[in-house]
Amino acid sequence: AVTFKVTKVESDTELVMDGTDSEELTFTEEPTTFDILQKIDQKVVYEKVLDKLASGGAIGIFPEGGSHDRTDLLPLKVGIALIAYAALEKDGLSVPIVPVGLSYFQGHRFRGRAVVEYGQPIYINPETLKYYKRGGHEKRRVCNELLDRIQDSMKSVLVTTPDYDSMQLVHTARRLYQRKDIDATQKQDLSRRFAQGYKMLMLMTEGQEVPKEWTDLHDGIIKYQNELSDLGIRDYQVSGLDRQEKSPQALDDIDGDKVLREIRLPYQIAHMLFLMMLAAIPAIFLNLPVGLIARLYAERRRKRALARSKVKIRATDVMLTEKIMVCIVLVPTLWITYGVLLRTMTSFDGPTIALCIFCMPLFSYMSIMWAEAGMVEIKDLRPYIMRLFPSTRRRLAALPEVRKALQADLRQFVKLLGPALGEIYYGKEVDWKTIQERYRKEKERRESITTEYSQANLESIVGSMGSPLSQQRKSADSIIGLDVNAAANFEEGKDLINEEAKKDQ
Repeated sequence: AVTFKVTKVESDTELVMDGTDSEELTFTEEPTTFDILQKIDQKVVYEKVLDKLASGGAIGIFPEGGSHDRTDLLPLKVGIALIAYAALEKDGLSVPIVPVGLSYFQGHRFRGRAVVEYGQPIYINPETLKYYKRGGHEKRRVCNELLDRIQDSMKSVLVTTPDYDSMQLVHTARRLYQRKDIDATQKQDLSRRFAQGYKMLMLMTEGQEVPKEWTDLHDGIIKYQNELSDLGIRDYQVSGLDRQEKSPQALDDIDGDKVLREIRLPYQIAHMLFLMMLAAIPAIFLNLPVGLIARLYAERRRKRALARSKVKIRATDVMLTEKIMVCIVLVPTLWITYGVLLRTMTSFDGPTIALCIFCMPLFSYMSIMWAEAGMVEIKDLRPYIMRLFPSTRRRLAALPEVRKALQADLRQFVKLLGPALGEIYYGKEVDWKTIQERYRKEKERRESITTEYSQANLESIVGSMGSPLSQQRKSADSIIGLDVNAAANFEEGKDLINEEAKKDQ
């Protein structure tokens, strides 16, 4: 699928589109089919929205225009800008636009976690209203400027990366870097710092030789991720793999903490079996039938949504919605079915059957909680089970040292490169809106320079083939190499840290 953004309308039959974010395009002179999105009259909707805002109410809006499972925002729809300007024009109301970030963790599964963050509100500059009233190009310009500000604000409360692999890299780096257990808000902040630092590093080294330290660290983290995936364990489980058994020489040498660690495995097994027994009966009769049907139906709907969508990657964003819709219908239906069976196939009286039906929600909920706790125990037991196999025992034994080495390299790299990132590295409270705005403008500036250089290069090939080669190289360096000092600064910083280490020794 290819996505274009209309940048300028030349006439009723001509327009200019931007496809820089699309995949590589292939053009053909043959006629091709295309979809036509008919204009929908939303006058009544806009009037109700403006009335709500004028009365002091609030409106929640998803400016991307749909759901998706990408790791970055889609281009924002212009509706939010039109509403804000219409409120300013009609009622003289400068509507505060508050960005809300929704970050999901396994959002396609039941009881998945989500982090909700609110950013600083942004307002329309009243001076731009006159350009909005003029219509045409001026109206589109101020609306696009407002959309850029809204997009920067939304990214300030999200963790965005270019792709899924980069997102996995960021989360692994965050786990390796953090020195202690932190809450969800602190994890989100640290992940955002790593994500933004990663994007800035990619921008700094674009078109240049990447420092070897970065490529080695990047490859090491990816290799570590792949090893964890192959073994089927999580990063937090690696720290417990290097515990060695030590026999105490005397009774007085027994450490209570060590004893507790030794009996942890039998306790986990017993706890898991107990929880599974509690959850088994209600789960089989109350949750299992609905769960299987909901999963099959959601997977079918996911494939259909993926086939129809032009922006989804795996379409996992629709799965939980479909599961909930199925469960809303099937769960009470199942309870009523059991009630009918109890009425027709048993000698229970009415109050007893009613009590059984009213207890079903409680039993169903308790079985979910018990099963969830049991699954956690199963995941924690996996490293111990993997130790029983000689082929994986050596790989598991090597992981703690690999993790420690990666952790040391990562912290040294952050210490080395962090000062160049400024507020992201030093600031306790970061103005993410300003950071995103600077990053966007710098990226646009570099893209425009690259475009200008490409055009100038084509013109020089066509009309100026006689210029000296050294002059062409100098011109290219002056245009593209604006920040070629990044690698040099990296090497200077590394030498400085090495000198400090020698002094400490």
